[in-house]
Amino acid sequence: MTVRIADGVAGIGAAAWNACANPQGQADPHPFSRFEFFDALEASGSAVARTGWQPVHLVLEEKSAVLGILPTYLKSHSQGEYVFDHAWADALERAGGGYYPKLQCSVPFTPVTGPRILTGTADRRTLLLKAGKAATDQIGASSLHITFLQREEWDAAGHEGYLLRTDRQFHWRNPGYRDFEQFLGELSSARRKNLRKERAAVAQEGIAFDWLTGGDITEAHWDRFFEFYTDTGSRKWGHPYLTRSFFSRIGATMSDQILLIMARRGSHYIAGALSLMGEGVLYGRNWGAVEYVPFLHFETCYYQAIDFAIARGLSKVEAGAQGEHKLLRGYMPEETYSAHYIAHKGLRRAVDQFLVQEREAVSEHIDELAQHGPFKKA
Repeated sequence: MTVRIADGVAGIGAAAWNACANPQGQADPHPFSRFEFFDALEASGSAVARTGWQPVHLVLEEKSAVLGILPTYLKSHSQGEYVFDHAWADALERAGGGYYPKLQCSVPFTPVTGPRILTGTADRRTLLLKAGKAATDQIGASSLHITFLQREEWDAAGHEGYLLRTDRQFHWRNPGYRDFEQFLGELSSARRKNLRKERAAVAQEGIAFDWLTGGDITEAHWDRFFEFYTDTGSRKWGHPYLTRSFFSRIGATMSDQILLIMARRGSHYIAGALSLMGEGVLYGRNWGAVEYVPFLHFETCYYQAIDFAIARGLSKVEAGAQGEHKLLRGYMPEETYSAHYIAHKGLRRAVDQFLVQEREAVSEHIDELAQHGPFKKA
């Protein structure tokens, strides 16, 4: 077996990539592991060297057959990752070292847990983890960061000497609710009243919602949604990460796994939220609005997502990174995982000590948050 570097997903191919990303051949694969999603990011100019995301995917092969992939980017900054290492970069640079370039194994701009070490066997996963460390050293990068990986992959990375980090997100789980009212019935009286008040306030503004999937999504919808996305993204980050072409590309290749929730006043769209579906989960990703309406963000991104998940029988809604305000709206805290190889021995020791304390603090914080959830006490 050999490992080579591919300078983009196009150099690997859809069939080989998807066979590694979905070795069980599921009909409802994880959307953010698919070739089509990575290809849209790269071909649209969203995740390319010019934006600080140079593709250097590690490909495990035997006699030209692709057996595994570590989707990896050479980074010149730490933006668009959602696992923050700025303090590590500052520490190494103060000590006279250079933190950039670094290697980042992730789905760019996507804080969603999913397969990161794309292969069908534990042995090949181990080989890719070893190859990641070797590539870091040979390229001269400071580090390799594997973010939002699955727990099994995280444990395997720990066995290979990667430093282990945890964080938390807020997810809504569906035990089989009949409708939104049944979900509300599980909340405490005060929280139930608050959610009804927020939903009523949006309805009183005359706002209605369209759920668009598959062939219902047109280029005109993408044009309008991109207006929302760029307006909000410019205010949050200075400039949006994703290009207009990206949305057309996923719309053309992944439409059956896309949900576009569009908020309209009459026939005029004023806000929208983009989610993707796979493995029975709805993953909330991007949101934007060109008009301020109280509670419109909560309704579009959280409550409409719950309504859709119940209607489709989905098991969970993952609403993205950060946001303790989600807790009071039925989204409970869950751990997320990342693994880190740091070449500099001194920085590695310091980060290792820090992460021991951070993991304990994260666990305690999750327990504390769960105690203050909106559900009725047993």
